[in-house]
Amino acid sequence: MKQTMEKPKRSFRRHLTPIRRHLSPIGSGDRIDYKNMSLISRFISEQGKILSGRVNRLTSKQQRLMTNAIKRARILSLLPFLYNEN
Repeated sequence: MKQTMEKPKRSFRRHLTPIRRHLSPIGSGDRIDYKNMSLISRFISEQGKILSGRVNRLTSKQQRLMTNAIKRARILSLLPFLYNEN
């Protein structure tokens, strides 16, 4: 005689803790634009590097737009390419 053991059904939800959604640091009224220096300066490190999307908590689309805005502001001399620490 063979006994068949049934596997317990697994739920698709692996975590019991609720998933926390982080609010985007860019408000609904803020436009990502190369002229908006107060917004752009929040996403640049002290050395002048563009911070990653994980650090910024931006979506991939917002990160692309922010990167293009920062690069455009640098080309138009609104932002320096490097911050000298001397």
